[in-house]
Amino acid sequence: MGRNTRKRRTPLATKAIAASAALALGGGGLIWANYYASAHETNGQNTTKAATAQVATITCPDVGQQLTNVPNQARTEVDGELANLDRQITDAYQRLATTRDAQSRDASFVQNSILQPLKERRQVIIDRIQLEINRVGGSAPDSLDGLAGCTGATANQTNTNAGQDNTGQQQNTGGQQQNGGQQQNNNGGQQQGNGGQAGNGPVAADFVDITKVGRNVQAKPKRSRNASTGTFTTRCGVNANKNHNTDNVIVAPGVANGAHHLHDYVGNQKVNAFASNDTFLQGGTSCQNKNDLSSYYWPVVRVQDGSQDFDQDADGGGKEGNVGRILTPVQAQIKYVGSPTGKVVAMPQFLRIITGDAKTTTNGLANANAHWSCTGFENKVQLTTQYPICPRGSNVVRTFAFQSCWDGQNIDSANHRTHVAFADARGNCQNGFKAIPQLTMRLVYKITPPTLQNGVVKNAYAVDGFPEQLHKPATDHDDFISVTTGGLANKITNCVNRGQQCQ
Repeated sequence: MGRNTRKRRTPLATKAIAASAALALGGGGLIWANYYASAHETNGQNTTKAATAQVATITCPDVGQQLTNVPNQARTEVDGELANLDRQITDAYQRLATTRDAQSRDASFVQNSILQPLKERRQVIIDRIQLEINRVGGSAPDSLDGLAGCTGATANQTNTNAGQDNTGQQQNTGGQQQNGGQQQNNNGGQQQGNGGQAGNGPVAADFVDITKVGRNVQAKPKRSRNASTGTFTTRCGVNANKNHNTDNVIVAPGVANGAHHLHDYVGNQKVNAFASNDTFLQGGTSCQNKNDLSSYYWPVVRVQDGSQDFDQDADGGGKEGNVGRILTPVQAQIKYVGSPTGKVVAMPQFLRIITGDAKTTTNGLANANAHWSCTGFENKVQLTTQYPICPRGSNVVRTFAFQSCWDGQNIDSANHRTHVAFADARGNCQNGFKAIPQLTMRLVYKITPPTLQNGVVKNAYAVDGFPEQLHKPATDHDDFISVTTGGLANKITNCVNRGQQCQ
């Protein structure tokens, strides 16, 4: 069905995107005022009104999350079509970002020239998804017919969305989910734009001085007598060898640049869009334990200080708003822990888990699982919807606690979520799910603290993401494929169940 072909952007659009990034290379401040000046220069006294109402990004229903029951025979094609939907949104966002002058002159431009054509193109893909599911005897959800339409969101709306209280599974990963209590902050005078070195975030409201955030980390569930209290640490490095790509073999297998942002990879060294289970077994590993062939990968963090990196002119990099110098963690700790209520069973070979949601700016926070903090503050403050500004001598920390309950049958699911789940508030797995060793990760970055001046963030840092997601901190996520040899999966399980500390 042609799902590996990639539509090329027009030279005009590419040049405009490159020009927007180039504007910022002299410093780390926001470029919105320059990049979108044409939208304001001709408006006279209406400048503030026009700026406030300007569409900042595109919000589209996440079709993939609705597909909880896709027959195995159709999943390859359906995943490819879902990647096509992502590509359509990316292209539409780029058109939004490069037509500000036309938007300032025609109030209906966004609807008529961007959103309506996008809806029509999405409907074609959704129809194909339904056809593929039904062709192999499945039943496509009736709700898909209502998911073609997209809307435009202003900067105010995106910031409001990012400030919702956390809901859903992510509340049950050790009691550390919260919103920092900072969403009442205003946008620091940046409602008129999305900021950032490439014009798509972050903005001042995405940052907070961590010393001004009250304690918000809740107590962990009490341990029962039968708790599995051990830990197993695997040492796989910090990706010092710069193993990167913009693929996502879990969500978009067989689709180059399926992630639209850059990943760090540790562990398995042969992971890309076209890798298979056989490839993983032959991939080698960066882990000290050579039986750990698992793939651990996450979106890179960049500092937007006016610098650029190797992918400045590449898909998934500068072409899609992911700009600035890529930061390598100074520490990357990967640890498996047990259940507070009982023993765990071994992870199955090739189990896939995604934690967090790369699209929270448009999806909301139901699946958010981002945790940002600073060294010295991790036991007191964890942030989901803001990046921390750490005090001198303290480093930025990203942590992840993966889903720790497994359905006992499937190594993946159609929406890549329903085969695993978080434990409940007491630490128990529900609905017949079984407790497995919980994968936890802690990434530490040495970052010069950004500064906030007159509502503008200088020398910002941000996680890579889909361009329309505006580099919000809540979009942070992490990916894992369990691949072990030499009985390692059972060794991890036995260590955790026996209360030992192993590596």
